[in-house]
Amino acid sequence: GDNFMDGLKDGVILCELINKLQPGSVPKVNEPGQNWHKLENIGNFLKAITRYGVKPHDIFEANDLFENTNHTQVQSTLIALASQAKTKGNNVALGVKYAEKQQRRFHPEKLREGRNIIGLQMGTNKFASQQGMTAYGTRRHLYDPKLGTDQPLDQATISLQMGTNKGASQAGMTAPGTKRQIFEPALGMEHCDTMTIGLQMGSNKGASQTGMTVYGLPRQVYDPKYCGGPELLGHDGYDG
Repeated sequence: GDNFMDGLKDGVILCELINKLQPGSVPKVNEPGQNWHKLENIGNFLKAITRYGVKPHDIFEANDLFENTNHTQVQSTLIALASQAKTKGNNVALGVKYAEKQQRRFHPEKLREGRNIIGLQMGTNKFASQQGMTAYGTRRHLYDPKLGTDQPLDQATISLQMGTNKGASQAGMTAPGTKRQIFEPALGMEHCDTMTIGLQMGSNKGASQTGMTVYGLPRQVYDPKYCGGPELLGHDGYDG
C-alpha cells in the first residue's frame, strides 16, 4: 500500500512473512474484519518471531503498530528478523548476519595455571618487586641511584627523604634520661660535668654549701663586717 504502517496494521502480511521463513509458525491467519482480529494476528506474529530466534529486546509491542505510536521500533524489529533469517541461511538483502558462537573449552589444569598470571587488564607493576624488603611493618629506605649515593644497608641509616642531621651524632651521650652538657668548642670551654650549673640554668653568684650542717639543721649566716670576732665576746657570750 501507499502507507508502510497502514499496510502492516492488520498483521496479515506479517503472518505470511514468518510462515515463509518458517512454515507453520502461524497456523491460522485471521481475516482483517474487526480490531481484535488484527491484534490477534499481530500477537501471533510476535510469538512466532520469538520462537524463530529474535531477541525479546528487539521486538515491538502490539500497540506500537496498531495505534501507530512507534514506527522506529516496528522497523527495528523487521531488521532484526531479517538478520536472523540471514543467519539461518536465507537469501535476504536486509540486515546483517550474526556471528556464530565460538565456545572454547580449557582443561582444568590450564585454568588453574591462569590464576597465577596477572592480566594486562589489571595494570602493570613496571617490573617492581619486593626484593630486599624488610620485615612487615618496618621502614624501607629509598635512594636514587643516579645521585651516586650508597644504598642503605641497615635500618639505622637516615635517608634524605627523612631529612638530614647535619653531621650530628650521639657520640658521648650519657644514659637515657640524664643531662648532656652543651658547649661551644670555639670559646675554649672545658667539658662540663654533672656537678656544674650551666648558664642556661642561671647563676648562684659564687655561693656554695661549704660548712653546711646536717640536712635539716639551721645554719647561722652573718657578715663579718658588721659582727665582731670571738675575741670581742666575754666568757658569758655577751659584750664587755
